[in-house]
Amino acid sequence: MKLNRRNIHRDLGYFYIGLIISFAFSGILMNHREHWHPEKYTTETKSITVKLPEESQITEEYAENLGKELGIDDKIRRHNVKKGTFKISFEKHDVEIDMETGKGEIVAFNKTPIISQTMKLHKSTSNWWIYYSDIFGISLITIAITGAIMITHGKNTFARRGWKLAVAGIVIPLLVLILIG
Repeated sequence: MKLNRRNIHRDLGYFYIGLIISFAFSGILMNHREHWHPEKYTTETKSITVKLPEESQITEEYAENLGKELGIDDKIRRHNVKKGTFKISFEKHDVEIDMETGKGEIVAFNKTPIISQTMKLHKSTSNWWIYYSDIFGISLITIAITGAIMITHGKNTFARRGWKLAVAGIVIPLLVLILIG
């Protein structure tokens, strides 16, 4: 079988179609995660009032014990105090408490099926996935280049028309980076 740019473009596109769609879908959702938490949905919200110790006494052990006192039977992920708010993150609960007043809330949530799994693709740090993602990135570059040079005759070639769209496609993200940078 003779390999040419059309075959490479087609076969890489077929092979990675699922991953391209998953990354695109979860990437769109991640773009809006400040306004909506696509990975999880709230099942219950409960107001609480607790007496908190000084910030210097808030340790992981304290956060874990407080979670148990509040009836949370969950694995703790992290805790912190920022801008006067004590936050504890558990596998299926989030706790936020105002350090001054002791008032806060417990939010219970479940993972959103399919969406939370696809979003893990963006966040995974396992070595094999990083290497697979690197190969995927190289393949996307290959798909882009082979797609650009696939048509060699007529008015829609890269040399006659495609380069203008390619430049526009590069300039727009650069302008955004400059403007928000």
